[in-house]
Amino acid sequence: MQQPEKILPFCWCLFFISLMKEGMKIKEIESTTHEKVLLCEDPQSGLEAIIAIHNTRLGNSLGGCRMYPYSSREEALNDVLKLSESMTYKAAIAGLNVGGGKAVIIGHPKNKTPELLRSFGRFVHDLQGEYVTAEDVGTSVNDMTYIAEETPFVCGMGNTENSLGDPSPYTAYGVLQGIRAAVSHKMNRDSLQGIRVSVLGIGHVGYHLCHMLLKEGAQLFIADIVQEKITRFIEEAKKTYSQDVSIQAKTVDELIALDVDVFSPCAMGGILNESTVKKLQAKIVAGAANNQLASNSIDQLLFDKGILYAPDYVINGGGLISVHQEYFNQNVEPNSIFNYVKTIYSSLMNIFELSQQQQKPTAQIANALAESRFSRESVS
Repeated sequence: MQQPEKILPFCWCLFFISLMKEGMKIKEIESTTHEKVLLCEDPQSGLEAIIAIHNTRLGNSLGGCRMYPYSSREEALNDVLKLSESMTYKAAIAGLNVGGGKAVIIGHPKNKTPELLRSFGRFVHDLQGEYVTAEDVGTSVNDMTYIAEETPFVCGMGNTENSLGDPSPYTAYGVLQGIRAAVSHKMNRDSLQGIRVSVLGIGHVGYHLCHMLLKEGAQLFIADIVQEKITRFIEEAKKTYSQDVSIQAKTVDELIALDVDVFSPCAMGGILNESTVKKLQAKIVAGAANNQLASNSIDQLLFDKGILYAPDYVINGGGLISVHQEYFNQNVEPNSIFNYVKTIYSSLMNIFELSQQQQKPTAQIANALAESRFSRESVS
């Protein structure tokens, strides 16, 4: 799987594709790595968004819509290309018959309006199902309801008869299963009681994961760039469990360097680079963040240092599994979906064992397994 520094080897030539109502413009960005990359601009609503479709050999693409205040269009493009590629690998390794796609909206989430979201819905609809959207960083299940006013190609909306609602609990549950697998393989322990876990990022997934870990008896160390999230979570945890619950707040730099059993990155990508890996004292890296490795070489650094890495697109596949089951299989029965997500444990154990047998980093093993599926199979 390509990493950030290699993701933009394409022509920046933009050519006109179509004009939609109310002045919306959709243009295609030529790419040598993706099947389709589209830029949408709608001055009336303020929408500036990119949809990237990486690979649809296994089926039409499915992936969330991220809204983030990127510093430039190039930064947004780089992110959506990485994220959509990761979705291809994530779907393949999870055994799902969908392709990899992703969308980004350029802007701060606090500036979202119903008009902007509806405009994005029209952008999605223009693809006629080639891309199905869902929530991601900076968007919510409620936002999906506005998008759904313009297109049926959306899932993960608020709890309704035909929707599972927020996919974050399923993602968190998958990460929990991944941590269990890693602890079993690395430490020969089946219980998480007393295991020291540092969690970076108390967003939707990190929040649910921390609650699950506390219920398992883990000792938590947490950090987030938004201090209010930390304070609020600790207060809530003490009320929910007990005043002596094992949880400590740290700065981001402190958290990375902590001597713990598990480091769980659950914020934005790129956290694992040469500098942070040198500081890491954790035995295991197992978290929900996408694109955790800053480059291909980082996986080898972790392997050489004896740190067991749970490949991000394998461990965080629970959310994709849930929205896939909801949209394509019309399955909104939570227990059956949690059971499917639970298979992340066995998927990772297989990767860990192959890594040990072949003496190769875990991401190399996972990439080969995913590629063997989406590069050869097609689903009609």
